Amino acid sequence: MAGLYLVEPSSEIKAAAMEYRQEYLAHGETHINGSLGFARYDVYEEWLEQVRLARHKETSPTGVPATTYFSVREGDHKIIGTIQLRHELDDDLRQRGGHIGYGIRPSERGKGYGTEQLALVLEKARALNLPRVMISCDQTNAASARVAVKNGARLEWQGYDEEDGYIRIYWIDLP
Repeated sequence: MAGLYLVEPSSEIKAAAMEYRQEYLAHGETHINGSLGFARYDVYEEWLEQVRLARHKETSPTGVPATTYFSVREGDHKIIGTIQLRHELDDDLRQRGGHIGYGIRPSERGKGYGTEQLALVLEKARALNLPRVMISCDQTNAASARVAVKNGARLEWQGYDEEDGYIRIYWIDLP
């Protein structure tokens, strides 16, 4: 398996990004985890502007700064996944969302890319001096839970959330 590297979305990778988005839609998936709502945007430049605004607390629509990345496979430079790192948590994210959201394109799932993608973004979290990060996932999403655990996550809570249903909350310490 070729390794991955992270890149921030840009106009230079528009064609590859739109192809990535289209694969989700072709599989009947209307949400791309870790992408800041990419599936909802037919115009790439509009989504790119939202990604740019989200990077800074002053311009982030939620007031929480976040960086969105594509994970790209070395060798063929195919976009494999999306992952978003929130630089801090507000009360809502502390209850259910966490610091990190991630997704892998349908054709590349089950190949270990989610684990590698998360490991790469944990390095970005360390660079932000975050002492630990929170990840949440649906209780039925065994693949996402495995990705978190393989990266050192400890289950802190699982139960019912009125907005998201049954979820699990994990924390990863960043030494």
